[in-house]
Amino acid sequence: MIRIVDAREAGRLLRRRATRLAQAERTVRPILEAVKRRGDKALMEYARRFDGLDRPSVRVPVEELRAASLRLSSAFREAVRTAAKNIRAFARMQLPRPGFRQLCRGLRAGQIVRPLDAVAAYVPSGRYPLPSTLMMTVIPAQVAGVRSICVATPRPAPEILGTAWMLKATEVFQMGGAHAIAAFAYGTRTVPKVDRIVGPGNIYVAAAKKLLAGEVGIDFVAGPTETLIIAADGEPAVLAADLLAQAEHDADAAAILITTSRQLAQAVALELEQQLRDLPTAEVARKAIESNGAIVLVGSLEEAVELANQYAPEHLCLPDASLLDRVRHAGAIFIGPHSPEAAGDYASGPNHVLPTGGVARLRGGLSAADFVKVISVQELSAPALARLAPAVTTLARAEGLEAHARSVEARIRG
Repeated sequence: MIRIVDAREAGRLLRRRATRLAQAERTVRPILEAVKRRGDKALMEYARRFDGLDRPSVRVPVEELRAASLRLSSAFREAVRTAAKNIRAFARMQLPRPGFRQLCRGLRAGQIVRPLDAVAAYVPSGRYPLPSTLMMTVIPAQVAGVRSICVATPRPAPEILGTAWMLKATEVFQMGGAHAIAAFAYGTRTVPKVDRIVGPGNIYVAAAKKLLAGEVGIDFVAGPTETLIIAADGEPAVLAADLLAQAEHDADAAAILITTSRQLAQAVALELEQQLRDLPTAEVARKAIESNGAIVLVGSLEEAVELANQYAPEHLCLPDASLLDRVRHAGAIFIGPHSPEAAGDYASGPNHVLPTGGVARLRGGLSAADFVKVISVQELSAPALARLAPAVTTLARAEGLEAHARSVEARIRG
């Protein structure tokens, strides 16, 4: 049974348990080093041991992708097309825009936008194959104009391979865990080195990304998934279904409802038990609900939003848009009774690769902007430089950088 607690106990509840990341880092360090030193040989050893690889290379042949696409049902193919259309449209909206303006007479400045050369998408396929994550990682990179897009997945289900073919993402590798991250970070004879690795994974993937950040760009270090729902009223069956939709991901998932109504809290708790009886993923979902789930009673919706800001959840569900201005920290926000998180997970367009563990205090979810560089550009006329020279030279000499000052004065003498 899910816990029902009052706001006084919420602080303890909302403090996340320390992750096992430090322990995972100790485990993956030798793997990263082995792939760095021995390349494909080490990669193949780990892929055979951990990923069940039985082919002569981690690279999945293009013919296999095409064959998988032919086995997809027409309903699945249509679902991919629908989702891809919305994901692509939203990604286009996220791209930074190039442009120039005259800041003052003779001083023209602006920015150009250039895609990264190569990126890798990590697509989990352990307990559940996730073709949706393939779309959420590959499509924004395509929209950004990335030339080389690679995909790693440890157990390539037909849905993943077929979706890759539909998206024209044909550089697919059967590899997972820390060895996949290392291969993309360092490069091997078979696997290209990339500029950035994106996508969710288990704790070993997260640890590898953390250790290799700087060697390669990453999106963020992700932990167990989270949802926080705020409601004063509503259908108990719907609220319970939304909590379970998150809880079924992982036994470490956190599913929390904050409400002003004790009656609603009790009704949702009973509904959870009812729905768990015939949920195919009940074994995992029940562990998550009992270990990390809770219903928190508060005095007002404003108090509920403040608790949500303290938690900075991956997913935040609001009853209506009136509370939106109060939200400071969330990975993604879902407004109203007809905006379930599941819609965002698959087909509504915004990205489902989101920050967890409080990282939503620092950034939002994966975006097309993660796949480009914004490069500043400036052009000064001679009169504009002359007008700026006193400010530049004074500041340069205040910092003790005489050559900086002289580089300006050399241009304006005479």
